[in-house]
Amino acid sequence: MESVAAAMDRLRDLASRPAVAELAALYQRAGHELALVGGTVRDAFLDRGLSGDDIDLDFTTDATPEQTEAILAPLGKNLWDTGRRFGTIGLRLGGYICEITTYRSDSYDGSTRKPEVQFGTSLEADLTRRDFTVNAMALRVPDLVLVDPTGGFDDLVAGRLRTPGAPEISFGDDPLRMLRGARFRAQLGFELDADAAAAAARMADSLEIVAPERVQQELSKLLLAEHPSDGIRVLVDTGLADRILPEVPALRLEIDEHARHKDVYEHSLTALDRAIALEGERGHAPDLVLRLAVLLHDIGKPATRVIEPGGGVTFHHHDVLGARLAAKRLKALRFDKVTTEAVADLIRLHLRFFGYAEGVWTDSAVRRYVRDAGEHLERLHILSRADVTTRNHRKAERLAHAYDDLEARIAVLAEEEELAALRPDLDGEAIMSILGLRPGREVGEAYRFLMEIRLDEGPLGAAEAEQRLRSWWSARG
Repeated sequence: MESVAAAMDRLRDLASRPAVAELAALYQRAGHELALVGGTVRDAFLDRGLSGDDIDLDFTTDATPEQTEAILAPLGKNLWDTGRRFGTIGLRLGGYICEITTYRSDSYDGSTRKPEVQFGTSLEADLTRRDFTVNAMALRVPDLVLVDPTGGFDDLVAGRLRTPGAPEISFGDDPLRMLRGARFRAQLGFELDADAAAAAARMADSLEIVAPERVQQELSKLLLAEHPSDGIRVLVDTGLADRILPEVPALRLEIDEHARHKDVYEHSLTALDRAIALEGERGHAPDLVLRLAVLLHDIGKPATRVIEPGGGVTFHHHDVLGARLAAKRLKALRFDKVTTEAVADLIRLHLRFFGYAEGVWTDSAVRRYVRDAGEHLERLHILSRADVTTRNHRKAERLAHAYDDLEARIAVLAEEEELAALRPDLDGEAIMSILGLRPGREVGEAYRFLMEIRLDEGPLGAAEAEQRLRSWWSARG
């Protein structure tokens, strides 16, 4: 981390931008306080994400939501007040998404995450009720005074995630903060304070009062961070994962001394790290579907594990079971249908490549691989490569060369046959015209017949496809 002076320079630059300066002037003229708060101030010290003009800005103020609306009225902008119950008014100003929240001193009843919202009058008191000290710093504007009542700067320097008060009270107020600790570990690389980690382990059961949608949001942010495996370790080590993603800690299979096999949990985290590296090497942005699939690709192994008489270990059909388990878990966490189905499909297909490595596929097999992967082909490439975590360099090199060969063959076939648009030579309309059919089951059967030929033999051309179709139809009687 750079010096305080450098961070203050960045904050001064941010505060001088027209949107921030305009808000600060409006509140000052109205006789109310305004301060930049939370992640914006933290990231100034870490030199993260403040260089652009399209960033989110969080402010806090002593003005009530009604007073904020009156203060902002001269801007003539559309405001949104979906967070009014919690004291938040939002607006877009000069390319920034700004949220302005009244000082709070909430009270929680311990049985729900929804607080009884109580507005406060002190910036310092507001900061002490926040999740971690590194997020409990504020910059008063326009006078540019840094307010740090809980030692957030010292914790930034130490790379430490510590709650402003006793962690039992902070996590008791809002159990979601325990998941945020794991997420910030993945995003910032900071260590969770020992007291906070111990409290999270003791209070993991309190996550039951957190809505699945909120858990899903935190898990998604964690997985899209720079080092998600570090955050996953926090979840597993504290027991939080047992409540929200139990399939992952279940991967820590006991390794029998007479039936040696790789540690499935460690393998999964290593595969996740490898997939993220491949994302970057191949020029892709962080991909939630891919990262979920890699993390969960072996969750079918615990239930399918068999120790053979000779000491070997098998996990037959763990791909099929894993796909079902992943779909069930993602549905429970309220992931959308598209994400859930994509992750399940990738897990179901993740072993397919190893058949290619054991023997050269025919063109038909390559076409089927592409057809089955569909729009997720690139994700399957990365998952399959990331899944190879063996320390046997010769085996790893052989598998890497095999996948290089497979991708090269896919590229050649794609160029020759328009593989990305893999369809029969005749569409449904042509099939109905040739056979004199109306829409129905028989059209679908004919389409699948032509698709199988397309996969086996490549493009036929319309004339040859029609002849094959008529012969097939005639043989059906």
